[in-house]
Amino acid sequence: MTESAPVDPTSTDAWKALDGIADGFTPDLRGWFDTDAERASKYTFQAADLTVDLSKGLINEEILGHLLQLAKDVDVAGRFEALISGQHINVTEDRAVLHTALRRPKDGEGLVPPKGFVVDGEDVDAEVHKTLDKVYAFAEKVRSGEWTGVTGKRIETVVNIGIGGSDLGPVMVYEALKPYVQAGIEARFVSNIDPSDVYEKTVDLDPETTLFIVASKTFGTLETLTNARLAREWLWKQLAASGAIDDSDEKKKDAVAKHFVAVSTALDKVAAFGIDPENAFGFWDWVGGRYSVDSAIGTSVVIAIGPDNWREFLAGFHAIDEHVRTAPLEKNVPVLLGLLNVWYSNFLKAQSHAVLPYAQYLHRFPAYLQQLTMESNGKSVRWDGTPVTTDTGEIFWGEPGTNGQHAFYQLIHQGTRLIPADFIAVANPAHPLKDETGDGSTVEAGQDVHNLFLANFFAQTKALAFGKTADEVRAEGTKESVVPARVFSGNRPTTSILAPALTPSVLGQLIALYEHIVFTEGTIWGIDSFDQWGVELGKQLALQVAPAVDGDAAALEKQDSSTKSLIQKYLELRK
Repeated sequence: MTESAPVDPTSTDAWKALDGIADGFTPDLRGWFDTDAERASKYTFQAADLTVDLSKGLINEEILGHLLQLAKDVDVAGRFEALISGQHINVTEDRAVLHTALRRPKDGEGLVPPKGFVVDGEDVDAEVHKTLDKVYAFAEKVRSGEWTGVTGKRIETVVNIGIGGSDLGPVMVYEALKPYVQAGIEARFVSNIDPSDVYEKTVDLDPETTLFIVASKTFGTLETLTNARLAREWLWKQLAASGAIDDSDEKKKDAVAKHFVAVSTALDKVAAFGIDPENAFGFWDWVGGRYSVDSAIGTSVVIAIGPDNWREFLAGFHAIDEHVRTAPLEKNVPVLLGLLNVWYSNFLKAQSHAVLPYAQYLHRFPAYLQQLTMESNGKSVRWDGTPVTTDTGEIFWGEPGTNGQHAFYQLIHQGTRLIPADFIAVANPAHPLKDETGDGSTVEAGQDVHNLFLANFFAQTKALAFGKTADEVRAEGTKESVVPARVFSGNRPTTSILAPALTPSVLGQLIALYEHIVFTEGTIWGIDSFDQWGVELGKQLALQVAPAVDGDAAALEKQDSSTKSLIQKYLELRK
């Protein structure tokens, strides 16, 4: 499929109007709230279980109106329809983009597209649920103890070996849903080719109770396969040292068959490694790695939290998918958030975006979003191959809760850069605790600690929005020489996202929310958000450089002077 050229957003009247507003734009959140008693309710929206407050953002009705018109001009709704119906909107790889199909309910009525829709000759729903059922059945065997290691002991630790989308998603979800993990089962995650990673993740494990999941669609990813081979050697060595197996090829083969499974479609390579192809769980070319956590890539997490919780997780994704499909643009939360990001980055020249979860279990969520957002929208050409006409992408970063307050919030509050921030919180913690003694002054005995935690969540967005004037600082008795340092300008934009609790469903909703924010921005910019050619060149060059690092003099001579000098220094130090 060859797509038509994207609409150049800068050619639209809406873009030109926004450009005019941005020229000399002076936000006034204090004034806007003072003159509009309905501002908070007007800019607060609901998407499934997520309450999303945009009222502390740098928008007004005029700005929002032009942003919504921009979404219509580039046809965000039409492109979303193309996505969910299986059109090949990943044009550089000529692929459909169907991560939304991963979470369509098995027996859903009234699905759009209808249940059993066919893409490229394949019944998408049937294939997805065939794989899910296989993953669920395997997970139940491990959880129940029916699946055992080579010595008959039940599995206690699952080690996922992957990288990129085959690691960031599963580890984030596992950490986020730890309260749902079955007692007696732990998951660990190996991704970095640095040998320290696989060493630290295996050094204290019992090989007889360890299961490795090798996650690589092609079963050829350099980092993943290297780590898989290291794990296999570790398994053989440890089992032999304990007398569990001898050094025969037959016993080694048996050990791999019981302690390794794969998430891959390259069954010949899986078998060559020693894994039974029956214990390989597939996925499809229409699932990009960073969109794959709700596919078989999540097998390690399905084992940990169980199929029922995983189904709830998928239902959360689907709820947001349906919200995007059915909600009008003016109430469509991911679309609104994507448009708001475009306003900040293209018109107000913000370069980065902070994600600040006030939920410790979401501590890996910002890292997960770094790949989702920056790998998707870090592009400089449009989907027809022409140069982009705007800046694209944002630098996503963040840390959880009050940790960030004591680290980088200074820059957000009083620095010279505009840094929009998303604050995420849940009303009901997994582990409610009280400070029974308090400190006798600032914290009273019996203080609900989650209330104290969330007081920071509310206070930070208030401080960022409204700041503190010089007169307010003076009224506190501050000496004049210090007043300028204690002034907060305010008008620092935030979005607040509040959920009832961090359930599997809510986590799925949060992930899908950002998936569709990324989609909205990519559509505005006219880029293909679903390829990732930028990761390829360095990987290719690494293979060319590797012989030089191993001491090949001829290969070393082929390097540029800087690389050659660095390799020579490395070889000197390595000796």
